[in-house]
Amino acid sequence: MTGLLNRWLDPPTGETLLFSNRDLFYLFLPLVLQQFLVILAGFTDSLMAAALGEAAVSGISLIDNIMVLVILTFVALSTGGAVVMGQYYGRGNLEEAREGGRQLIWSNLLLSFLAMLAFYLCEDPILYRLYGSSSPEVLACAGDYMRIMLFNIPFIAAFQAGSAVFGTVGNTKLPMVIVFLADLLNIAGNYLAIFILRWGVTGTALATLLSRIFSAAVVLFWACHSKFRLRVPSLLQARPQWDLVRRILSVGIPFAIENALFQLGKVLVVTVVTLFGTSALAANAVGTVLTNFQAMPGIAINGGMTTVASRCLGARNVAQCQFYTRKILLLSSLGNLLATILTLVLWPLITVIYGFAPETMAMAWDITFWHGTLEVLVWPLAFTLPVVFRAAGDARFAMYNGVAVMMLVRVVGAYVLAVPCHLGMFGTWIAMFLDWFVRAAIYIPHYRSGRYLRHRVI
Repeated sequence: MTGLLNRWLDPPTGETLLFSNRDLFYLFLPLVLQQFLVILAGFTDSLMAAALGEAAVSGISLIDNIMVLVILTFVALSTGGAVVMGQYYGRGNLEEAREGGRQLIWSNLLLSFLAMLAFYLCEDPILYRLYGSSSPEVLACAGDYMRIMLFNIPFIAAFQAGSAVFGTVGNTKLPMVIVFLADLLNIAGNYLAIFILRWGVTGTALATLLSRIFSAAVVLFWACHSKFRLRVPSLLQARPQWDLVRRILSVGIPFAIENALFQLGKVLVVTVVTLFGTSALAANAVGTVLTNFQAMPGIAINGGMTTVASRCLGARNVAQCQFYTRKILLLSSLGNLLATILTLVLWPLITVIYGFAPETMAMAWDITFWHGTLEVLVWPLAFTLPVVFRAAGDARFAMYNGVAVMMLVRVVGAYVLAVPCHLGMFGTWIAMFLDWFVRAAIYIPHYRSGRYLRHRVI
């Protein structure tokens, strides 16, 4: 076993590695901490919002689902920029890499303003067609919250673009620190708005907007003025370079579509869960919270994987890219393993915190245990491996297969296993596990064949 592991992690001979173990540590650790801060901030927000009542909490949660989709979209578009910058950086073309950062920022900002306008024009259809079955009180709170939260979109886009610039050079610490300070600002703003000024959901939205403005302003200031290798040229002197923009979008748009349809699929699966009553819905909610924590290390590591793979491929060093792919797959599994062990060890405390009926928590335990076990073994092959394809410019392969598997296996399979096969709520989770296995079965041969290397980003 040790010999097999050594061969798996055997680096290319006679080459200077682009990333030392220390480099990888300082690349991935801030990303994991940043992901944890995002989860912690969301949990803290929900606790304080609970003081506003059920209607307010429900209204906020409806709009937060939309904001998650917005964030994932601009994460995807920024990933396209990170791939372009990373390949130019790996090739030693710093001028083009810097210009790629500037074009990414302006592209994100332009698309964000268009998205904000589109959401404002579709405000009534979103509230009364998508969520029309909710009570008038919930819809009123959702409307008040949404009108302010939509102003967040340009600042979300700017922060994601700025973070991609720093991530390309391996500096993930600065975005993590900014997120930490923004979370403190958001928590303080929420406390002031909810408990002192009594501004309700409007105050909560304003606190979030303030923290987003802070994040965007700080990351863009540092990207344009701090002394580092990819310092962004003056944003005010930018001119569109459509070839660079096209390269960025060729990776970013397929990934954004994949993310959007992935979120849609998750919503459709929840509608199946609602067929099995309140207890099943509560168990599913608990399981979702805990499994999100279990996946946190892997999701964070995927962000750093883009930096590593794109720089290796930009330097035209396929051997090192494959070496780091093997290494990071193992690292993702180990990170998920540690998070899973923590959730299982803390299970007695989790049971006390939620205080649900024993049968509800028994279902939640099954979800947590099996998700954690299979996540360690299969999840990296299903979700970390396609990061390499995107870094090589083969984003459409990941999009087409990811969307097809999501809809056919996870969504359709969830209904078939849960209802006709009489597996109940847990059948929807079995469908998700099957989704992972099918993705892995598709991605592993594609990776081993090397077909993704035929694509070019720059």
